[in-house]
Amino acid sequence: MYPKNTWYVACTPDEIADKPLGRQICGEKMVFYRGLENKVAAVEDFCPHRGAPLSLGYVDNGNLVCGYHGLVMGCDGKTVEMPGQRVRGFPCNKTFAVVERYGFIWVWPGEQDKADPDLIHHLEWAVSDEWAYGGGLFHIGCDYRLMIDNLMDLTHETYVHASSIGQKEIDEAPPVTTVEGNEVVTARHMENIMAPPFWRMALRGNNLADDVPVDRWQICRFSPPSHVLIEVGVAHAGKGGYHAPAQAKASSIVVDFITPETNTSIWYFWGMARNFNPQDQALTATIREGQGKIFSEDLEMLERQQQNLLDHPHRALLKLNIDSGGVQSRRVLERIIASEREPAESVVRIQP
Repeated sequence: MYPKNTWYVACTPDEIADKPLGRQICGEKMVFYRGLENKVAAVEDFCPHRGAPLSLGYVDNGNLVCGYHGLVMGCDGKTVEMPGQRVRGFPCNKTFAVVERYGFIWVWPGEQDKADPDLIHHLEWAVSDEWAYGGGLFHIGCDYRLMIDNLMDLTHETYVHASSIGQKEIDEAPPVTTVEGNEVVTARHMENIMAPPFWRMALRGNNLADDVPVDRWQICRFSPPSHVLIEVGVAHAGKGGYHAPAQAKASSIVVDFITPETNTSIWYFWGMARNFNPQDQALTATIREGQGKIFSEDLEMLERQQQNLLDHPHRALLKLNIDSGGVQSRRVLERIIASEREPAESVVRIQP
């Protein structure tokens, strides 16, 4: 149901700062922790002694110690020692390739010999002092593809997010979807409208008037396995819209890293990167709080939608023009998943 020979966001560094973290990703139960020289490691979350979760243990001298009977496991999945026992014949645990980059810890659930860190595309907003980023994590009970559908069709903003970013003009501006290789782009531009509450706040944050007409844009970019980066913003009307100079607009990148847990649940890493007033930490906190409230409004809708689909597995769903971005994204995923089942399996390159 999901590609495995690719990189997914597994967690953020703060989640493993004090103790190991157990997390299921693509059906695999893993434990993440910092080994020797503070390097991140990931092994199967299963003690070979009695099957206890290793994530309930602790780290000692770069090794993972089971919290049940004290078995000590190395980052290579081999048992190092166990009190009063000879461990030479103990079976090895499965290990997973992990990379710490761009403020996230990435994991490769598939074939380890294909795990090339260079397949993680460069994210300029994550390494440049000209950008600020704030985000969070939600656990959601839905198929990861439902979240991709949600993000590639922002028409729902008018209804689900009516008090923050929604406005009727979204319905009135038809989206345009294009496909280039494995990347799907859905773009919508709205001209000479009034900004909704969230974007009025963003305009003020960039020292711009918030009570004048604006041009607004939403450019949703899907890239496999399940990442959606959305260029969003508003500019004072008549200043060039998306191409307006920095002093006339407030623009950002909505960051959506969607990591499947199971076929019907996900880890959703969300955030917003902006390149205006990047040093203003109070503004970063305000935007993060506002965005968190916006995304939380999607949770019930997606989980109830998932339940309906499970209850009615044979019901056919309508596909409308506004669904094009999600439909094309699913086609890309279907091709990749099918290719992984072939003898000459492929890897998935992450693009911006």
